Amino acid sequence: MSIIRVHDKDFKPYISAEAIHEKIGGMAEQMNKDYADKNPLFIPILNGSFMFAADLFKAITIEAEINFIKLASYKGTKSSGQVITAIGLDTDLIGRHIVIVEDIVDTGKTLSEFLPQLQHQQPASLKIAALLHKPEATVYPISVDYLGFSVPNKFLLGYGLDYDGLGRNIPSIYQLVE
Repeated sequence: MSIIRVHDKDFKPYISAEAIHEKIGGMAEQMNKDYADKNPLFIPILNGSFMFAADLFKAITIEAEINFIKLASYKGTKSSGQVITAIGLDTDLIGRHIVIVEDIVDTGKTLSEFLPQLQHQQPASLKIAALLHKPEATVYPISVDYLGFSVPNKFLLGYGLDYDGLGRNIPSIYQLVE
């Protein structure tokens, strides 16, 4: 792995594809134990989580379902200013074990607004699986139950993470050269 250029910025290697896949294997192994005989529903949030979700789900060996969603933010009339709408969530969640799949949790704002909507649907349990978490950037208290890597508050690219639409297809994770 060497320095790559995307648009007008340079990125240096940060986490190898091998390290990512090894970590995902460990996360899946734990989930296979935790959700044995529970038929969990995995809900990956598009667009960024698609690579992580695919590799994670391939390593899930128990009965499980998956339903991709996209979250859209709209300006609302309430003081919060943001309403998160789940596009594609057409599954009944009552009594289900839910695992939200995120590529990266940074400030936690999106999940802090979306999780109450899910909890309102009365799932049996609600957990978060994230490949990456930026603890230094976290503003909203989000608990990541299954975590791949804690990372510094730096701009990252690859393995689903993009820079202005490019770089999602890079199999490793790169960090912005500053």
